[in-house]
Amino acid sequence: MAITKNAKEYQNKMLAGAEPELLVTDPEFIELFANFAFDEVVNQDDLDDRTRFLAILASLLGCHGLDEYKQMLPAALNMGVTPVEAKEIVYQSVVFLGIARVFPFLKATNEVLRARGVKLPLASQSTTTREGREAAGEKTWAEVFGESAAEFCKAAPKELQHFRKWLADNCFGDIYTRKGLTLAEREMVAFCILAARGGEDLQLTSHVNANFEVGNDRLFLIKVVSQCLPYIGYASAIDAIASIEKASEKIV
Repeated sequence: MAITKNAKEYQNKMLAGAEPELLVTDPEFIELFANFAFDEVVNQDDLDDRTRFLAILASLLGCHGLDEYKQMLPAALNMGVTPVEAKEIVYQSVVFLGIARVFPFLKATNEVLRARGVKLPLASQSTTTREGREAAGEKTWAEVFGESAAEFCKAAPKELQHFRKWLADNCFGDIYTRKGLTLAEREMVAFCILAARGGEDLQLTSHVNANFEVGNDRLFLIKVVSQCLPYIGYASAIDAIASIEKASEKIV
């Protein structure tokens, strides 16, 4: 077996002509993976390269694939993802994964950006103030999950009201209102993180519904999962498809 022409061309486009490290030690595996991921998968649908790599970066954060992330972030930047967009994916992932899991990715992102001559810190993407973040978060929350979901959370018992407040002012007010990614892109990122993490059926289905709310339809999400499959594996991808289909049944 040899690496196909299509796979070679896409790999060269991603890596700017650099050879994968494993080509020397594991040439047979690299041929198998490259032919699948960089020919068969990328040519499955019409998802554009930038969107594909936004999804891949988010999925690598979700499955804690730090070493692969270090390889794929330069590729993502070569394929149209901007430094701001890459940073926003990392920042947003903290609300789903926690800083303990994300901190190594933040450090790796800074290392890659500095190596490419990007001046840090990047320009601020914040749109809220300490005083207005909760109200802005409530508005964004309703845009993503619908008015009924936001109202339902307001009915939480007293001992859980701080979680409702934190969801409004921190998750949605601090993060989801930021520039750099659209609301639809942020929900796609959330979906990819949760799909790659695995074991998140309730949250994953909830965020499939949120994707539908902001305009990411069933076909789009299937395309996204398809492009992430080489990085997260069949088990996680099939679970993600099941969540898409489960949520889709409610809107037929």
